[in-house]
Amino acid sequence: MKTIRIPVIENPQGGFSCFAEDEHSLDEFSGMFISPRQGALNFRHRSSEPGYFSSWHVAGDPTLIIIRQGTLRLSLRSGEYRDFSVGDQFIARDFLASNTHFDDAVHGHTAEVLGDEVLLALHIKLSEI
Repeated sequence: MKTIRIPVIENPQGGFSCFAEDEHSLDEFSGMFISPRQGALNFRHRSSEPGYFSSWHVAGDPTLIIIRQGTLRLSLRSGEYRDFSVGDQFIARDFLASNTHFDDAVHGHTAEVLGDEVLLALHIKLSEI
C-alpha cells in the first residue's frame, strides 16, 4: 500500500508543541494514487511580508497549510525548528482544549518569514484529523 507522510505540529495532552508526522494511505484510482476524502470547513489565502514574526501561539483549529511562495520557519520552545518552502505542506494542530488557558511558558510555536520574498500560503481548516 502506498502512503504519504505529512509533517504535523501538535501538542500531545495540551503540553509543549512538537513536530511529528501523519501517514495517510493512498489508494490506486484510474492510474493515480489518491487518499480517501477528508473534510474541510473553509480555506483562506495568506500573505506575510519579509521579516514577519509571530509571538508564541497555538493553532486556533487543525489547519493544513500549503506554502505557495517564500519560506516559513516554525520554531518550538525546545529550540527545534523546521523551514517550509514552496510546495511544502504541514498540519498545525497544537490547539488547546476550550477549558485550557494558554500558558506563555509552555504552549505554542512561533512563525517567521525567512529571506526577502513575500510568503504566500493557503490555510485549509480541517473538519477532523
